[in-house]
Amino acid sequence: MKFYYLLVTLFVVNLGCVQSKGKHITEFSQNDIDSGILVDVRTPEEFSAGHLDNALNINWFDTDFIKSVDTIDRARPVYVYCKMGGRSAKAAHVLDSLGFSKVVNLEGGYDAFVANKKN
Repeated sequence: MKFYYLLVTLFVVNLGCVQSKGKHITEFSQNDIDSGILVDVRTPEEFSAGHLDNALNINWFDTDFIKSVDTIDRARPVYVYCKMGGRSAKAAHVLDSLGFSKVVNLEGGYDAFVANKKN
């Protein structure tokens, strides 16, 4: 248990030290997904209501979030999105602190993607 608290403390400290890249979700393209991994950090219920093609669902609120993202190839770019952009920004910072080579927060989230698709 002490290890878990130490790990969480280190991540919180690192959040102020790392910077992830951002890209608006409407600028995300098939070329991006061909070279990287798309991660949806919303809840399974949100994910099942609709998601981007080829997205991997890893719930930000899951207590095993860090363990779950540990299965992702750190050498490939990781594109992270959520509903509006808040959770994905936090998740992107955590992935950065875990040593992923390139992490891109898809700003605006799934809601912006759906709104753009309607236009």
